[in-house]
Amino acid sequence: MTQDFISHSVSETLRIAEEFAETVSPGDVILLEGDLGAGKTHFVKGFVRRFGLSSEVVSSPTFTIINEYIGSLAVYHFDFYRIENIEEALEIGTEEYLYGTGVCIVEWPERVRDILPEDAQTVHITTIAPEKRMITIVG
Repeated sequence: MTQDFISHSVSETLRIAEEFAETVSPGDVILLEGDLGAGKTHFVKGFVRRFGLSSEVVSSPTFTIINEYIGSLAVYHFDFYRIENIEEALEIGTEEYLYGTGVCIVEWPERVRDILPEDAQTVHITTIAPEKRMITIVG
């Protein structure tokens, strides 16, 4: 199943993400794709609101690789942009998170494709204009 949404603002992206979060279950993995600056972190900010967290707790994990947000459900936010190889992801225990009971959101999933669950959902964010985004959800 594929769903397309057009967002005209950050607040619309937050709302779309929060509504999407209502459909996930413990153990789900979401692959978050999009160019730098497409709005992936804003999407995560909206997503965690569904679990009783403030958008303010979310920051890009580019330098830390993983951020953990613990609300009514644990959300693990990965950013594999800076890893050199899949072994780096394995060294930090990525598989334990991916096959655990929280929800994992994975940015730059192509860098760790071989360890991702086959049933992962994909959210692709495409920049159409400076404030306009196409958000495609597959799965």
